[in-house]
Amino acid sequence: MMKNSQTKHQTFYVIGLNYKKADAEMRGKFSLTDQAKDALLDQAKADGIDSLLVISTCNRTELYGFAEHPFQLISLLCNFSNGTVEDFQNVAYVHKNIDAISHFFKVGTGMDSQILGDFEIISQVKNAFIKSRQKGLTSNYFERMINAVIQASKRIKNETEISSGATSVSFASVQYIINTVANVSEKNILLFGTGKIGRNTCENLIKHTKNTHITLINRTKEKAKEVAGKFQLVVKDYESLKTEISHTDILIVATGAEQPTITKELVSSEKPLLILDLSIPKNVSNEVAALPNISVVHLDQLSQMTDETLERRKQFVPQAEAILEEVKNEFVMWTQARKFAPTIHALKTKLEEIKSNELNYQKKKLRDFDETHADMISNRIIHKITTHFANHLKNEETVLDESIEWIHKIFQLEPLKND
Repeated sequence: MMKNSQTKHQTFYVIGLNYKKADAEMRGKFSLTDQAKDALLDQAKADGIDSLLVISTCNRTELYGFAEHPFQLISLLCNFSNGTVEDFQNVAYVHKNIDAISHFFKVGTGMDSQILGDFEIISQVKNAFIKSRQKGLTSNYFERMINAVIQASKRIKNETEISSGATSVSFASVQYIINTVANVSEKNILLFGTGKIGRNTCENLIKHTKNTHITLINRTKEKAKEVAGKFQLVVKDYESLKTEISHTDILIVATGAEQPTITKELVSSEKPLLILDLSIPKNVSNEVAALPNISVVHLDQLSQMTDETLERRKQFVPQAEAILEEVKNEFVMWTQARKFAPTIHALKTKLEEIKSNELNYQKKKLRDFDETHADMISNRIIHKITTHFANHLKNEETVLDESIEWIHKIFQLEPLKND
């Protein structure tokens, strides 16, 4: 059960920024490495925050959690990234309660992604939850919410065709190469960085281009060998990066460095070179694009390019949104019932106390008092009264906290305790 998350002054917030208002450079400022995520979660725990989820991808950085004020979460984000509060105010957003829940469902189901229907985000949500749980920063509420988002994601993927076509940056990059580069199967391709996006891009390259001239380089050579072994590709040492770039026709950069890894000193401009930068923050220096014969395309540009199936996928948006709303509403009803259940229980206990006192009084006063029948009738009345109150509290137009407070005042119930 939740502890502090249901205290009177705690509110569920999402704070963050995404591709809609923050460009790649700004998203890079707020991106969080795995080490930064760990440190942020540890600090949140020390600050007394009960539940927190951290998501940082190429398209967004967001914190979901319970706090007395959103600035608690904003401070954590700014302290463990390179972004400032002023930056945040210019490009970010803050949602609370039902709006925060709605935003989370859109994010987790790919409905808020830069490429509509991107289902890679749900695995990032799962990983974020696992990390929070390891830190003791989750609750029954969080687990239930994440399971609901996972359920909505699965249903949208299985029951609609919104995920057909290019639904990820890695696929979009390969599609761009196919559409832009002639005789792509004969070109030399160098993939620098073998993280998740790098691996997915590599797999899509092989599947869709039939290219056998693909070389992998990673700072940690063993990781590159793992990927290369699966596809029987060539692996080169990090020290030979400049040499390999001079030999390649297409360079795909999928590293996760804080500073640009591809500088003008590494790039030869004697022949045409297409560079795709799939990194946040950008890992290709701005100076590189100014060199002759060099063409640099960043993932933001790739994401804006529509593939031939995009218009077709858009027709499934209403169906996907209906599924999302159905699962979300079930979760919201659960949260409301969970919130008012102690009040209904306390009300029933109070009415039963009144009934017991009244039966005892009538038993002493009336000689032929039928206690059994009176008890049965009283119980039915208590059930009908509590049902009326429960239906009122379930109504979506009810101001729940205010109604709960009035019920406690009217019936002089014990104050609500944190559970």
